[in-house]
Amino acid sequence: MNTWSAPLLSLLFAAPLGAQSAAEDEYTRYELLAPETASFRILYDVTASTPGARFFFNPIRKGSVARDESVLDLASGQPLDFEVVSGTAAREAGQSEADPDTQYIRVRLPRPVPAVGEVRIRIDKTYEDKKSYFREGELLVFDRPLGIRKNSVVLPAGYELFSLNVPSQVLSEPDGRINVSFINTYPASAPLILRARALPRPAPAPAAAGSTTAAPAGSGPSLVDAPVPERAREETEIVYFLKQPETHSFALYHDFTERREGVDKYLNVVRAGSKVSDPSARLLDTGEELSTETLRGEEIAKAGLDVSPIAPDTEVVVVRFPPVKRGQSHRLRIEETYTDPGRFGLVGDELVWHRSFGRPRNEVVLPDGWYLTVSSIPATVSTGSDGRIRLVFVNPRPDAIDVFLKARRRG
Repeated sequence: MNTWSAPLLSLLFAAPLGAQSAAEDEYTRYELLAPETASFRILYDVTASTPGARFFFNPIRKGSVARDESVLDLASGQPLDFEVVSGTAAREAGQSEADPDTQYIRVRLPRPVPAVGEVRIRIDKTYEDKKSYFREGELLVFDRPLGIRKNSVVLPAGYELFSLNVPSQVLSEPDGRINVSFINTYPASAPLILRARALPRPAPAPAAAGSTTAAPAGSGPSLVDAPVPERAREETEIVYFLKQPETHSFALYHDFTERREGVDKYLNVVRAGSKVSDPSARLLDTGEELSTETLRGEEIAKAGLDVSPIAPDTEVVVVRFPPVKRGQSHRLRIEETYTDPGRFGLVGDELVWHRSFGRPRNEVVLPDGWYLTVSSIPATVSTGSDGRIRLVFVNPRPDAIDVFLKARRRG
């Protein structure tokens, strides 16, 4: 655990407005240790998003004994200073909703949260909690309400999944451990109850993706293994702001994380039938604006970009940024305006929107003065302070959803 000097703590208490930060893009991974220990490791990825905030507070759940804490800046890969404080101290430091009877991990952020940006961190800790993790005869049980929307639970080595009450992906770790992963699409905590039992012998590590299994002669093609992505771990999200339907246009921004070492550009290939305008980009980790350019047809080939196929009307928005260094990552935001008469416009006196969404989280904001009448895919609906209707589509499956919306003018 890291500790801070008295002068720094005095500065903290003198400037509480920089201490509190909202949490977004949360993902928690629970790695169950041997059941007799009643312990599990927690990796909590979270984004601090309050502009100007210098500190982040993470509560230690009551009934759990925490140890082995550490904190990492996900952008730089460097460790961060932190300490465990009381709820009273958290309140004095500006965390107004802190529970006086709860302890908190107080993290000093590597930089104040940018005005248009965010700071991404990972909190690593181990809990001992006999009420949440225990034996039940020959079974181990993990019984814990999970308030974070995106979660995964990794079984100890040598255990198989026996039962599970929350619909989840079931995945294999590289070392053969079973990973149960889900996105909770409901506003309440997920009352997870997971049971597992020991295998009679150690499980082999999974075969490499792409390997084939021979099939009996004449029985058809061989089975082919393929990688299965963890949907809850995907971090790409997009928001569409529909303009008046007569324009067939909508503004959008999409956020994503680039981790591949050496990558220094992003190529956004515009969907066929759409035209792009007014592109801009930003490195959210620092708030820095990035350069963009739009290339079309032969310009794409001349630039040597990895895009295929290339047609005369193919459009690509190129965003350039500093190369990603080993162990680091960039969080990027791309903003554009699309015009797409084939997927957005008026049919009679009704607004019609028809578009497939491949990301786990997608939002659509209706134009000013319109109310929702049809949504083919379940969504949460809210009304902003400006009166515009916002729909949020969360797709926990690894496939795309086909969204069809209709709306009418209020007046």
